Amino acid sequence: MRKAGILLHITSLPGKYGVGTLGKVAYDFVDFLAKSNLKLWQVLPLYPTGYGDSPYQANCSKALNFYLIDLDNLVELGILNKDFLASMPFKVSDRVDYNILFKYKTLCLKEAFNNFKNNDDFKEFVNNKEYHEYAIYMTLKEYFNYEPWYNWPKPYVNYSTEIEHIVLDKHYNTYLFYIFTQYVFLKQWLKLKEYANLKGIEIIGDIPLYLGYDSADLYMHKELFDLKPNGQMNKVAGCPPDAFSADGQLWGNPLYNWKVMAKDNYSWWHNRIKNEFKLFDYLRIDHFRGLDRYYAIPYGDDTARNGKWQNGPKIALFKDILDYKIIAEDLGEIDDGVRKLMRQTKFPGMKVLEFAFDGNPLNEHKPSNYDTNYVCYTGTHDNSPLKSYLEGLNGDAKNTFLSDLNIELEKLNIKNDYDNIDDVIDKLIELAFASLAKICIIPWQDIMHLGEEARMNHPSTLSTKNWSYIAKNNDFKASVANKLAKLVNKYNR
Repeated sequence: MRKAGILLHITSLPGKYGVGTLGKVAYDFVDFLAKSNLKLWQVLPLYPTGYGDSPYQANCSKALNFYLIDLDNLVELGILNKDFLASMPFKVSDRVDYNILFKYKTLCLKEAFNNFKNNDDFKEFVNNKEYHEYAIYMTLKEYFNYEPWYNWPKPYVNYSTEIEHIVLDKHYNTYLFYIFTQYVFLKQWLKLKEYANLKGIEIIGDIPLYLGYDSADLYMHKELFDLKPNGQMNKVAGCPPDAFSADGQLWGNPLYNWKVMAKDNYSWWHNRIKNEFKLFDYLRIDHFRGLDRYYAIPYGDDTARNGKWQNGPKIALFKDILDYKIIAEDLGEIDDGVRKLMRQTKFPGMKVLEFAFDGNPLNEHKPSNYDTNYVCYTGTHDNSPLKSYLEGLNGDAKNTFLSDLNIELEKLNIKNDYDNIDDVIDKLIELAFASLAKICIIPWQDIMHLGEEARMNHPSTLSTKNWSYIAKNNDFKASVANKLAKLVNKYNR
C-alpha cells in the first residue's frame, strides 16, 4: 500500500509553554493529517536530551523526554495548580528555549508529583522497573548538580549495587519523581497514538544508532561500549571527509563493543528495538550504515580526518527482528557491504530529492532510478529546507538542477509549469508523491515553503538554533490540507 506523511517533531508543534507537547495541538495536528488524507506522521527520537539538546545525543536508550509532557493535562487531573502554572515564565515563541524548560518545566512536574496520590497503577509501574536505571541515573545527576557521571566523586564514577542502595535509601522520593515522569509521558503518548491510529494514521519513530557518553546505559553498562580501562572513550563516532566537509563530521558519541554484545546475541539492541515498537508503528534506524561498518575516530582528535572503518555486527544483529516495520537510513558513504545488508534485511532505504539533481543521469536519488522499496523525502532534519537550498543555487548548479528537474517531471508526467521558487518546491513535493517509492515523507518546512530560518539542525554544530524550530499556531490550515489531499488522491497514497 502506498502511503504519504509529514515529518514534524513534537518539539516543533506550537504551544503555550515554550515547546510542543503531547497536548491539544498534537491532537490538532493528527486531525490535520486526517483531513489531508495522509497516513503517516514521522517524529524524531523521543529520548531525553543532554548537552546540545539533540535527540540524537540521548542520555538513556529507553527513557522519554519529559519536556514533551502536556502540563494542561496535569491541571485537568488536579495535580498541577493552574495558578502555579501561570506563574511560570513560559511564553509562546518561534524557538524552543531549553534553558527555560530545564528550570521551569521540571519545577512544574515536581509540583505535580508532590500532589500526585500514589495509586496501585503507579505502584505496579514502579515495581516493573522498566525505567529503574534511568531513575537511578537521573537521581544521581540531580544530586551532583547535573554534572556528567565522569565528573562525579570517585566512589560514584563506577556504578555498583551499593550505589543503587544509597539512592533508594536516601533519595527515594527523587527516584520516584523520575519514574513519575515516564509514567505520565507514557499515559499521554499512548493515548495520542491510539487517537492517531483510530484516524488511520501510523507514527514513524526514529532511533539513533549511538547514545551520548553521559548516558545511563554507558554509566551502568560500560562493558557494552568501546572504552579504556578508566572509562574514557577509546574511539568516537563520526563520518569521514567528503565533498561537503574536508574535515568530515566529528560526532563524538561513544562506540559499541560489538564483540561483547555478540556474546548474548545482541540482547541489548533487541530489547531496545522491541521497546521502540511499543511506542511506534514504524521505526527509522538512523545511520544504518554503521551496522555494517562504522567510522571510528581516535578520542581527542579535533577532526574526523584520522578515523578508520571498522566492522559492525552486520546481519547477525537482526536475527528475530526482521519482521518489524523498519526504515533504514542508508545515506552517506554507501558501499557494497551496506548494499548487501539492505538486501539481506529487505528494509526500505531512503531517497532524498535534494540530492537528486546534479547532472548525473544515474544518480540514485532521482525517482526514475529507484523502485518501490524506498521512502522518498524532499529533505531530512539535517538538510536545509528546500527553499533555502534552492536560493543557494546559482550559475551552472542552478541550471543543472532545473534541467534535471524538467527531465524527471517529464518522466513522471508532471507539467513543468513553474515560475518561481515556491512553484519549484511544489513540483518537488509532487515528484515525491508521484515516485514509485511505497512511502513518501515531506518535512513540514517544505510544505510551508520555509527557508533557513526554519532549519531543524546543522550537523556537527552546537547552536541554540538547532532542534529549536517551532511551527506557527495558524499553520495547520484547511487550504494546506486540501492541497495535500489532492496529491494523495492523484497518486494513490
